[in-house]
Amino acid sequence: MSPFVAALLIQDGLSNGAIYCLLALALVLVFSVTRVIFIPQGEFVSYAALSFIMLRDGRPPGTAGLLLVMVAIAAVMVVAGGVRAGEVGAVPRELVRVCGIPLVLACVAYGAARVALPPVADAVVAIAVVAAMGPLLYRIVYRPLAGASTLVLLIVAVANHLIMLGLGLYFFGPGGGRAEPLVDMAFVLGGVRVRAQTLIILGTCGVLALALWVASERTLYGKALRAASVNPVGARLMGISAELSGEIAFGALIGGVSGVLISAGTTIYYDSGFLFGLKGFVAAIAGGLASFPLAAGGAFGVGLLESFSAFYASGLKEVLVFALIIPVLLWRSLDARAEAG
Repeated sequence: MSPFVAALLIQDGLSNGAIYCLLALALVLVFSVTRVIFIPQGEFVSYAALSFIMLRDGRPPGTAGLLLVMVAIAAVMVVAGGVRAGEVGAVPRELVRVCGIPLVLACVAYGAARVALPPVADAVVAIAVVAAMGPLLYRIVYRPLAGASTLVLLIVAVANHLIMLGLGLYFFGPGGGRAEPLVDMAFVLGGVRVRAQTLIILGTCGVLALALWVASERTLYGKALRAASVNPVGARLMGISAELSGEIAFGALIGGVSGVLISAGTTIYYDSGFLFGLKGFVAAIAGGLASFPLAAGGAFGVGLLESFSAFYASGLKEVLVFALIIPVLLWRSLDARAEAG
C-alpha cells in the first residue's frame, strides 16, 4: 500500500469514525440516563438524511407527517394523564410545552418543501424535525416503562426499531438517495485531496462533543442529567425530574445532524441507519455504555478498521467490523473481574 492510498483510507476512516462517534455519544447518554439500549438511534440518521434529500427535491418529508401523528398521540396522553391525576387546569400548559414546538416544526417542514431554500436551511429543517421526535418518542413509549427492567426496555427498543424501519419504508420507499455536499469544495493537503465535507464532519463532531462536555459540567440541565445517571433515586429526592431528564437525553439532535452530514458521502436507504447505529453501538460498548472518551476512541477505531477492511477484504468488511465487539467484550469482562477481585 502506498502512502497516498493510506492517506485516503485514513481520511475516509476518520470521516466515518466521526459519525460513529456522534452516535456512540448519543447511545451512552441515553443509556446512562434512562437505561435504554436505544437501538433505533440509527433510524434517526436515515430519517434525517432522507428528509433532507426530499426537501432538496421540493417534496414534503414523510417525517413531518409522522411528527404530527406523534404530537396527536402525545396530546391525548397529556389530556388523559391530567384528567386521571385531577389536574385539568395544568393540561393546557403541558400541551403547549410538549406539543407546541413539534407542531410548529412540522408546519415549517411542509412550508419549506414549497420554497427553494439554500441547502443549509433545508438541513436545519430536516434536523429540527427529527430532533423533535426524540422527546415525543420517550414520552409516548419509554416514559410509561420507566420502572421496567433493562431487558424489557431492550425488547421494547427492538420493537421500536422494527416499527420505525417499516415507517421508513412507507415514507421514503425502497429506493435510495444522495444529497449534494453542503460545501462543494476540496483542498490539497500534503498531496492528498481533502473534501470540505470531511472537514465539516470532523469539525461538527468536535463541536458537539465539546458541547456535551460543557453542558454536563457547566449547565444546570447537564448537571441534572449527570445526577440522574449516577443516582436516579437520589436525583428524584433532590427534586430532579426523571421524566424531564429522559426527554432531554432522548433528544435526537445528534442523530439528525449525523444523517444530514453523511447524506452527501453515500447513498442512503430507509434501512441504512441500522448499520450506522450498530457501528455506533460497537463503539459505545468499548466505553462500557458509560465512558464518553472511550466510546469516542472506539468509534474512530471502528471507522479506521472499516476503511482498511474495505481495501484489503471488501467482502468481509462488515464481518470484521462487527467481530470487533468480541475482543471488546472480552476486555470489558476481564477488566470487570479485575476490579471485582
